[in-house]
Amino acid sequence: MSASSELRFPDNFVWGAATASYQIEGAARDDGRGPSIWDTFSRTPGRVFAGHTGDVACDHYHRYADDVALMAELGLKAYRFSIAWPRIQPDGTGPVEPRGLDFYDRLTDALLDRGIDPIVTLYHWDLPQALEDRGGWTNRETAEHFATYAAAVHGRLGDRIRTWTTLNEPWCSAYLGYGNGVHAPGVSDPGAAFTAVHHLLLGHGLAVRALRAGGAEVVGITLNPAEVQPADRDSAADAAAVRLVDGLQNRIFLDPLTGAGYPADVLEHVSRMVDPATFLRDGDEKLIAAPIDLLGINYYAPTYVAGRPDGAGGSAWPGTEGAVQFLPAAGPVSDMGWAIEPAGLGRLLDRLAADYPGLPLMITENGGAFPDRTTDSAGRVADADRIAYLDGHLRAVHAAIGRGVDLRGYLVWSLLDNYEWAEGYRKRFGIVHVDYLTQRRTPKASARWYQEVISRNGL
Repeated sequence: MSASSELRFPDNFVWGAATASYQIEGAARDDGRGPSIWDTFSRTPGRVFAGHTGDVACDHYHRYADDVALMAELGLKAYRFSIAWPRIQPDGTGPVEPRGLDFYDRLTDALLDRGIDPIVTLYHWDLPQALEDRGGWTNRETAEHFATYAAAVHGRLGDRIRTWTTLNEPWCSAYLGYGNGVHAPGVSDPGAAFTAVHHLLLGHGLAVRALRAGGAEVVGITLNPAEVQPADRDSAADAAAVRLVDGLQNRIFLDPLTGAGYPADVLEHVSRMVDPATFLRDGDEKLIAAPIDLLGINYYAPTYVAGRPDGAGGSAWPGTEGAVQFLPAAGPVSDMGWAIEPAGLGRLLDRLAADYPGLPLMITENGGAFPDRTTDSAGRVADADRIAYLDGHLRAVHAAIGRGVDLRGYLVWSLLDNYEWAEGYRKRFGIVHVDYLTQRRTPKASARWYQEVISRNGL
């Protein structure tokens, strides 16, 4: 490729990778860590593929120093990781477990020593089981406890960590955890899902306030907004289906976060399943709208819908039965069965920039699961399909920046093959292969490709 044909990114563009605590740390009972909802859920028969648990995962808790060295080798400029709430407060409240904070203290210092900027996510789904026993995110008190926990973590690490994210994908926590039960804690109740949405957002707002009080410099939240498209652009029914799904996945989070409050059409839909007055109090929307500095975007695939009176709907979008048909991917898919459509990311970024102007964005997760196969005795993986996926999405990102989207960085999902929630260990997203029996790490071809992208700051 000639220099003239290279796609260069802005000089201050942040290149990195992301992981999550339960997916990689292991050490489920070490140093005072309490049980999380995923410890419980993974041990419930039939919930997770083959009964896999995160007890060991990638053993990152004990191998973090080697993993940080690998990040440095690949040239990562930033690393997004999540804090395990049960390591900090085993029961979700009360005294802080110093050994839990010690681990993240060591990890933070190791990253900074290698010139890697730590980006913290305070909640990536591993709620302390003791809080779930009292209602979890359907209990307003959980939001208040979350703010206390956020302040405790910032009090220890805030002198060195600049960027703080409150929640990861509250859509998943609420709808998959409490709506259709395919994720922990495994509750199937649409009313509970919407109650959880509100308390998650309230917890975010309270945590933002606590972080600001402690002097946090950059505070944000990470969502997984859907890029929703109609099957037929000329169909009024399909347009209505897009509006409904967009409300349940995007506007129910983005509008209150940015100060517009809950959309009236979304509250009207919610009221068919639960009275919002049971959880929404005066002043809550003002708390939720605490100003943020950064919006994290997790994107994997677009969503196509059609408006049909006999539509099956989607269990992860409560109340869409009899109104919406979710359509299968028409083109290539990843090992998760998700459509591969980089243009969808470009359209999503354009929409966010237009509808929520002035809010800086970062791609906090993007990547693909593919049926990797080692190709030699050294365990190397020639994952050309993953390289093609990342290349296509980075080209969409570059084009969006060229159109004026304020996008600050890109974090690949994921650094390591890891525990993929209800899929257990059978789906691999990592750019680094992990042999779960030996814990050997082997960079895949995609890791070396990404290393070169970072080195040239472009494609």
